[in-house]
Amino acid sequence: MGDIFSVRQMKIEMWWNYLNSAEFLDAFFNNRFFLILLVIGLMHLKHYTYRSMFWAALINIPGTLLHELMHFTIGLILNARPCNFKILPQRSIEGYVMGSVGFRNVTFYNAVPSALAPLLLLPIGFYINRYLLPEMKPTLVNCILYILLQTVIIENAMPSKADFKVASMYKSGIVFYVVSGIFALTIV
Repeated sequence: MGDIFSVRQMKIEMWWNYLNSAEFLDAFFNNRFFLILLVIGLMHLKHYTYRSMFWAALINIPGTLLHELMHFTIGLILNARPCNFKILPQRSIEGYVMGSVGFRNVTFYNAVPSALAPLLLLPIGFYINRYLLPEMKPTLVNCILYILLQTVIIENAMPSKADFKVASMYKSGIVFYVVSGIFALTIV
């Protein structure tokens, strides 16, 4: 019985060492096909959890926290007076709302940036990719954690329908930010 256990343990160690070898990691993670396959696999696993509200909430809380924290922070900076910070899912007429932040002072100058604030997660994801990834020890676990983290960041950087609704409340604010953006691009 002990021999069978030690043989299994040796096989597991052999596979683990192979999966963490520079040769395998190079072949796997420098091939975009496998990276895309892994991301799609993670997304399917995430969507599979939607069958259970408990698992869906558990899987989505980290990303929801990031998304709503961006709304809250930019709303606070631009005097939109954030309130009702929620990250736990709630039933609504349209299904479930994963999280929300309410604002008591939405105006022409803060509606667009407060509503589209989650887009600021994209530079954070870029920074992680550019500066932190090269510093990570190349192991299979680190690579999977990196891909999982980037998937959560990028997916939750996308504004929701409700976000776009708030952003479009003041047409003057949209014009202000479009003109400001064009002006900033002409200076650079």
